[in-house]
Amino acid sequence: MRAVCWQGIGEVGVENVADPRILNPRDAIVKVSSTAICGSDLHLYDGYVPAMYRGDILGHEFMGEVVDLGPGVTNLSIGDRVVVPFPISCGNCYFCEKELYSLCENSNPNAHLAEKLWGHSPAGIFGYSHITGGYAGGQAEYVRVPFADVGPLKVPDALDDEQVLFLSDILPTGYMAAEQCDIEPGDTIAVWGCGPVGLFAIQSAKLLGAGRVFAIDRFPERLAKAQAAGAEIAFNYEEVDVLETLKDLTGGRGPDACIDAVGMEAHVHGVMHVYDRVKQAMRLESDRPAALRQAILACRSGGTVSVPGVYGGFIDKVPFGSIVNKAITIKSGQTHV
Repeated sequence: MRAVCWQGIGEVGVENVADPRILNPRDAIVKVSSTAICGSDLHLYDGYVPAMYRGDILGHEFMGEVVDLGPGVTNLSIGDRVVVPFPISCGNCYFCEKELYSLCENSNPNAHLAEKLWGHSPAGIFGYSHITGGYAGGQAEYVRVPFADVGPLKVPDALDDEQVLFLSDILPTGYMAAEQCDIEPGDTIAVWGCGPVGLFAIQSAKLLGAGRVFAIDRFPERLAKAQAAGAEIAFNYEEVDVLETLKDLTGGRGPDACIDAVGMEAHVHGVMHVYDRVKQAMRLESDRPAALRQAILACRSGGTVSVPGVYGGFIDKVPFGSIVNKAITIKSGQTHV
């Protein structure tokens, strides 16, 4: 089959690789009909996530048709259309029983690698380095889906792929980002990053009752999409002082909650950006947390900062004193989809 493979930092290509096969009783083989590129795939492309090997198949947002099943999968049938969540979860461990599926204790065979970096292993993830299991991803013609009796969601024939594909990751990620804000009717929410996750976070915040949503980005087309998605005001951080603007818009108090939908490769101007770039290039810092810093400083006292943006390791110059002295709650995590 053909698959999109990582070939080194800044290099990907389509290669001919072996078809997947059933390895365990709870496996399924899915013939991919649609797949998407996640913003976090860029972190692999740029070389900021460790344990990528040449030939690794990329992609963790996909859906398709079940073409083979292990004997332990009884809730699916060959021919079913399914959308597949990006985390791989066993359904039986301590965290799965709490519906914290992205923290599954049994789906990452390389948990020891993740524990050395993060202190705890997340669930296995399709196409996202050997630190999360080394599973082949969904940007391929076929995919082996472990624990297929747990994650895949059957799709009615009446729905097109385009209507459900984003259930694999970015839609629930944006929704969870807004849900973590504990939004009360009329709350003001600020969202950094107007890519797909940020746009879904904006829509979800409005759905959950936010009165005003502000969006921050630098690309005019994304700012326009943010307003179309429900943002009252969308502004370019290259043209305004973000912190002063948010103060002015909230009577000097700051937003009730802030969402960092940017993550580890934030772009800003000034000394701090140069600082982050140098430290990241020297591998003294894994991420560039400019959006997170701003979200913390902007958030009102007693508010919440929700972090759906991906961070891969260690960050520097985070204003923790602001978190403590403003009694800010930080909520984050891979989505439990």
